[in-house]
Amino acid sequence: MSPADGTVASALDDLFALYASPAAMRMYDEDVTELEHALQAAALLHDVGHLVTDDNAALDEDFPHERVGARYLTRWFGPEVTAPAALHVSAKRFLWAVEGGYLDGLSASSGRSVGLRGVPMSDAEIEAFERRPRHREAALVRRWDDRAKVGGLAVVGLDGYRSLLSRLTR
Repeated sequence: MSPADGTVASALDDLFALYASPAAMRMYDEDVTELEHALQAAALLHDVGHLVTDDNAALDEDFPHERVGARYLTRWFGPEVTAPAALHVSAKRFLWAVEGGYLDGLSASSGRSVGLRGVPMSDAEIEAFERRPRHREAALVRRWDDRAKVGGLAVVGLDGYRSLLSRLTR
């Protein structure tokens, strides 16, 4: 193993330790833990900010977990990972504005959190969001996030992501 390989392995060990922490075992909503939500979302790292700060923010709080998480991830990952994580919360307001019926498809917990986002994006906000690099990926992560709340769903375990994350590290 080269020194770089050791650094990547160490980084992934640190990251995976977060997903084994008590914060990851707390309930994300009524049906899934933070870890279960992350594994179901097909975007494992999008909510890492909740784990970094051990906040497990209730749905009636407005905590910038997306910014904390994206900043944390920049030590190992480039914008292909960090930008969608940073934008996935604002992507809810974007989708609400551009897609009729978007709110109708949300889970109960996602629907409750809409109140935290205020109102749909204005035309100017939509244009600004669409100019952001990786905004399409952020909208995709948002869709995955919205659906990743199924209790008892069988998914690939955390170790199934190690190889992928290793390839994505800088």
